[in-house]
Amino acid sequence: MTVASGSPLNQMAMRSDHDAGVERSVLPNGLTVVSEQVPGVRSVSLGAWVRSASLHEAAAEMGVSHMLEHLCFKGTERRTAKEIALSLESLGGSLDAYTAREQICFQARVLDEHLAEAVDVIADVMFRPLLRDADLQLERKVVLEEISMVEDTPDDIVFDLHNSALWGDHPYGYSILGTRSTVAALGISSVRALHARAFHPSHVVVAAAGNIEHQRLVDALATAGWADLPQRPIPAGAPAPPVQFAPVQRHVARDSAQAHIVFGSPTLAHSDPRREALILVDTLLGGGMSSRLFQRVREELGLAYSVYAFQSFHRDTGMHGVYAGTAPESAEQAVNAIRSELARIAATGISADELAMGKQQLKGQITLSMESVSSRMYRAAAGDLFGEPWLPLDALLAQVDAVTLDGARDVCAAFFQPDRQTVVHLGPA
Repeated sequence: MTVASGSPLNQMAMRSDHDAGVERSVLPNGLTVVSEQVPGVRSVSLGAWVRSASLHEAAAEMGVSHMLEHLCFKGTERRTAKEIALSLESLGGSLDAYTAREQICFQARVLDEHLAEAVDVIADVMFRPLLRDADLQLERKVVLEEISMVEDTPDDIVFDLHNSALWGDHPYGYSILGTRSTVAALGISSVRALHARAFHPSHVVVAAAGNIEHQRLVDALATAGWADLPQRPIPAGAPAPPVQFAPVQRHVARDSAQAHIVFGSPTLAHSDPRREALILVDTLLGGGMSSRLFQRVREELGLAYSVYAFQSFHRDTGMHGVYAGTAPESAEQAVNAIRSELARIAATGISADELAMGKQQLKGQITLSMESVSSRMYRAAAGDLFGEPWLPLDALLAQVDAVTLDGARDVCAAFFQPDRQTVVHLGPA
């Protein structure tokens, strides 16, 4: 890519790559910028990911990343909290953020003509927050209410309970929100230390998709001061995931109208070449109304309204699982039915007909997701976040087509045995 004459980055060294509509630049201070131009739309989805989150926290400060995300919106050197809220909403756009296991993300969706405003606001909340102690005292109450809301939603909290059972005291098992005790104990010095350690350009990936030209995005970032941010050493990474684990079965008593059950086990890192095979098998197992679990547990046995398979992939590891919500008196039958399906798929794998159907289903889901500019933004960012090359749609679909019957059966045998699963049951005894 050539830097245009008059560009704020003119005369500045900048690495850049271009591949099938997606462009990538690394600014001199280490900031990574990727974008994909999507014809026929009038909007832009813009996100900035900080490669630090709950995975990088100490146990005593569990929830500090999520708290920092909240406090970034409480006021900056240039804007009050209300002015931040109005900045893009008044233009018909949106601004929000989330904290995940490995990243904190700030994102906006705006009309293409308001790109400069979105870039400026996100820079403001990320790099110029006031981080006042008074705001922490106020926001602590909000986060505690958020924890209460999750605790009152059993089909949410059961996943936190399962993560804790699966990963033990490793940070993968931490609650992203933190616990009541860790949130109550957080001091503003811990929040400020995290911001100073993690929020710097070489630790950030900016991605955009929509009606956007890459050079226009780079120029907008430079105008908003992103290119002037000082470069700092990249902080230490997360601890390695546990190599060995002992599956557990845990019942958490709760007086409720339903029992909530989660099976799950560690699987593959995001970059593992077997990932497509695992997703395909999970899709056939519990990915929709036609899946094995839906047909057996809900349609044939009438044991659950909701039953599905899920998976998540991280840079160093991943996990997959099954969720079911059922009446307490049916919980044992539901668990046995799920175990039976897991045992069957682990022992015999999938058939050639299922493989063909799974490929069509997965390719359709991937293709349909590409009609969303937000999905394209996430996909553009994922390459740098997980250390993988960006692939055009045809190459993604070719990876799905490359899944073989033997490859799918190997995944089934490796990850789906019932005795490999950690099981958490939330509900009456």
